[in-house]
Amino acid sequence: MGFLDKAKAAAEQAATKAKEGVEDVQMKRELGQAQSELGRIAFELVEAGEIAHARLDPPVAKIRDVNARMASDSPGSDGDGTDVSSAT
Repeated sequence: MGFLDKAKAAAEQAATKAKEGVEDVQMKRELGQAQSELGRIAFELVEAGEIAHARLDPPVAKIRDVNARMASDSPGSDGDGTDVSSAT
């Protein structure tokens, strides 16, 4: 096998590995998005009182905490969760 044949074979292998890598990244991203959507739906169901499970309690509490902190840091808030735009 000549040098050019070896180089061509190596290039084809590299292209195949790169394609497999891209497909792997795309599948992992798709899986992550599906898991995120499942988590969002589960949180909504917990908030609506439609499902309950002890394993859901810690992540639900964390989401509630982060949501509360984001609300207290939002414009129009004085940092303690109260809206200062309506205060007179």
